Amino acid sequence: MNAETYRERRSVLRKAVPDGDILILGNHYAARNYADNVYPFRQDSSFLYYAGVNRPDLALVIGSDGRSTLFGPRAGSDDLIWFGPHSGLDELAEEVGCDGRGTRQELAARLAGSGRDEGRVHFLPPYRGDRTLKLAELLGVAADAVAGLVSESLVDAVIRQRSVKSQAEVDEIEDALAVTSLMYASAMAATEPGITEAEVAAELQAPAIANNRQMAFPPIVTVRGEVLHNESYVNTLDAGDMLLIDSGAESHAFYASDITRTIPVNGRFEPDQRDIYEVVLAAQLAAISVASPQVTNREVHLTAARAIASGLTDMGLMRGNVEDAVEAGAHALFFPHGIGHMMGLDVHDMEDLGDRVGYPDGERRSSQFGLNALRLARRLEPGFVITIEPGIYFIPALIDRWRTEGRHADFIRFDRLRAFRNFGGVRIEDDILITETGARILGPIIPKSIEDVEETVHPLKSS
Repeated sequence: MNAETYRERRSVLRKAVPDGDILILGNHYAARNYADNVYPFRQDSSFLYYAGVNRPDLALVIGSDGRSTLFGPRAGSDDLIWFGPHSGLDELAEEVGCDGRGTRQELAARLAGSGRDEGRVHFLPPYRGDRTLKLAELLGVAADAVAGLVSESLVDAVIRQRSVKSQAEVDEIEDALAVTSLMYASAMAATEPGITEAEVAAELQAPAIANNRQMAFPPIVTVRGEVLHNESYVNTLDAGDMLLIDSGAESHAFYASDITRTIPVNGRFEPDQRDIYEVVLAAQLAAISVASPQVTNREVHLTAARAIASGLTDMGLMRGNVEDAVEAGAHALFFPHGIGHMMGLDVHDMEDLGDRVGYPDGERRSSQFGLNALRLARRLEPGFVITIEPGIYFIPALIDRWRTEGRHADFIRFDRLRAFRNFGGVRIEDDILITETGARILGPIIPKSIEDVEETVHPLKSS
């Protein structure tokens, strides 16, 4: 991304929100356990989109005249000692095409009291406590008043603009996926009985570190695949286990990738594992095949849900009419999450802006279990980058609860589920670009067919 890219993005935003100042606040360092020991810094994604600088303590203001100003601290003499030579505020502003630069004190003076002057300043909802406090300080209001001053017109404009990815953005995502493919090759080759999840997690992340990349989110590497966001690495892999890996690297410009694969620890799927895996893969391929500007993502989700219900019915784990089962939500015992989400500078793109990203005006999330977890339901558009990630999970506590309640007993063969109580879970995920006519899977091929997975998992040891 170059200065002209950022200037054009700011110009588009300014035209969409024509009145008042637009404030895009950057992130600060967050202390890990004391002030000087901080978490790895990650800039706010909207700030990256419009200003492109991954440095703390910055703010961007786009004035009503269209001029953009980058505010931040001036370099001090101690900075050279601790951080070495680096671009100062003047150089940063020039690199991203800002018209002016200013100190934090000048920003405070410009915005002083603006929280009491409706329409004078537009800002996005804060998602961290320190951002709320900073906004309250800048606007001259109480912290509990900040949420009520969020600019809905700015939120809508940012969502419209960031949702559709340019070719340069798609290239960044594919660059991230190129590194992610190396990560999965490394992890699959290392997987074998007797090693730990932590050892696989280390092999997974090594190519990202070697390529100077950050992870887009904490990796999931677990034999407890039924726990959807299991970030623990304490288990030892046994023959007969399946290992679920959900991970992705960022590009140098901070665009995300997000891939999930489920692999057999001993290099070969057991018969039941093979059957469930084939159902999930069929659901994923069916969902990808229908994804296009002609459908909503809710329809993509329901396509996967019907494929899962059909496959489980063929296996004897569900029964009855598939359409009726999905309409009732019976399949959600096994598939309790949405089909996927938007992706870009955030792995769940713009989730800090709320459900307006995924739901059109006037539409709310379903109250039905499973469907209520669908983050993106709106009609798909060319340029959207989304994930397609169906799964089947056997969650003992959830199975016990539904059996006790007699929930969906007309559709679920609870007697047959005893044999799957310790099965775990299977998820398969790819990142796709919505095109004018359909969808394209992004990035290099990462093995997901049964044959390709079995050929890739520690190939020297399973041959």
